[in-house]
Amino acid sequence: MMKRLWGGPGTISGFLLRFGQCAFGAASIALMVTGFGFSSYTAFCYLIASMGLQFLWSFGLACLDIYALRTKRDVQNPILVSLFVVGDWVTATLSLAAACSSAGVVVLYSRDLNMCATTKRLTCNKYQISVAMAFVTWVLTAMSSHVMFWILASV
Repeated sequence: MMKRLWGGPGTISGFLLRFGQCAFGAASIALMVTGFGFSSYTAFCYLIASMGLQFLWSFGLACLDIYALRTKRDVQNPILVSLFVVGDWVTATLSLAAACSSAGVVVLYSRDLNMCATTKRLTCNKYQISVAMAFVTWVLTAMSSHVMFWILASV
């Protein structure tokens, strides 16, 4: 029998964790896409790709949580949890890399080069909020990955 931890698969807290990942990932994408000229920067395109993957992964697991809650099925078996661990590690690593690289570009343009003050076409506020949302998404994914690892270790 695997441990029942907060944020585990098939629990309400797990669903809320996955829903938060979806919501913040989608918000990060939406803010970045509505910013002018985001496609000119590779780091911002990578952020969108990473958050898109994160959204799809989290949405799929949120749907699995809903299914498990509605049918009262236990989805905590070693094979599924090991898949969740690997998926969370991969998406967490990609999300952190994308958020950090995008944050570097934002800091470069807003603070170091002062382009946000001189170039009115850059929407630096949207970029900054999008990167912040990406970091929140990463924190939620890291929490989920940590919980999944401890569930798998309890076998």
